[in-house]
Amino acid sequence: MPRTSPATPGSPLPAAGLAAAAAARPGRMAVGVVGVGRVGAVLGAALRRAGHTIVAASAVSTASRTRASTLLPGAPLLPVDEVVARSELVLLAVPDDALPDLVDGLAATGAVRRGTLLVHVSGRYGLGVLAPAVRCGALPLALHPIMTFTGSTPDLERLSGASFGVTAPEPLRPVAEALVLEMGGEPVVVTDALRPLYHAALAVGANHLVTLVAEAVALLGAAGVEHPARVIAPLLSAALDNALRSGDAALTGPVARGDAGTVAAHVAALTVAAPGSVPAYVAMARLTADRALAAGRLAPAGAAALLDVLAGPVDGAAR
Repeated sequence: MPRTSPATPGSPLPAAGLAAAAAARPGRMAVGVVGVGRVGAVLGAALRRAGHTIVAASAVSTASRTRASTLLPGAPLLPVDEVVARSELVLLAVPDDALPDLVDGLAATGAVRRGTLLVHVSGRYGLGVLAPAVRCGALPLALHPIMTFTGSTPDLERLSGASFGVTAPEPLRPVAEALVLEMGGEPVVVTDALRPLYHAALAVGANHLVTLVAEAVALLGAAGVEHPARVIAPLLSAALDNALRSGDAALTGPVARGDAGTVAAHVAALTVAAPGSVPAYVAMARLTADRALAAGRLAPAGAAALLDVLAGPVDGAAR
């Protein structure tokens, strides 16, 4: 298919070249998937469903090969350089720590052809990680799906309405947003410099939420409550819904009320039953107190007494 001709071989495309490449980009593309993990397999399947052709994929583990046969049937499994050579759009769906070395290797071996759309799905990285390939003429996009994946067919339906963190050079932003929309998602523009903060926010919201829920269920079990997950589920669902609707105004409980005695009792009970949980409880209680105070939910006098209680256990735990 036609590609933008370089003015200088091996040099990155200037802004005008990026704009021309975006305008000339065909509606349907030959797509290669590098890394058929839970994310890559599903996004590849979503692009196929949108009418693009999966021309090749790289899969090493047995689990990846199984996912490829289920979600990308018929796509040949090839070495990475051959996947890239066949593709107009290359989806890099490898772990964050592996991404820089992968891009460096593709650039060093000349595997990336000029004008190839190189798309990574990492939340942590922006466009900088793709710089070695961009110097070879690749067109960089960062499309991070804000969703958890199982690597199975139902994930395709969960993509509907899911947001994607999009970082792209301005001339390529329409291409990035079109790809997200084709996969059923909603593009959310994230500036390159703020990508790590964006990803940290998602980790706090999703990863830490799982930890908090699992910890609460375990503590209820330790307190002798049968079926703790079932018992706490309505409370958690209501708390999440209220937090999303009202933010800090949804804060309830002893910290928001400034009930220092109750918080002290919590810390004492945890110190006996689950000492490893104390630092996390204290840290979250302090952050909750700060937010409640700033939102006017907690009076300064109540905050002072509460913070006095929370100062002791952390010092004790540190010793």
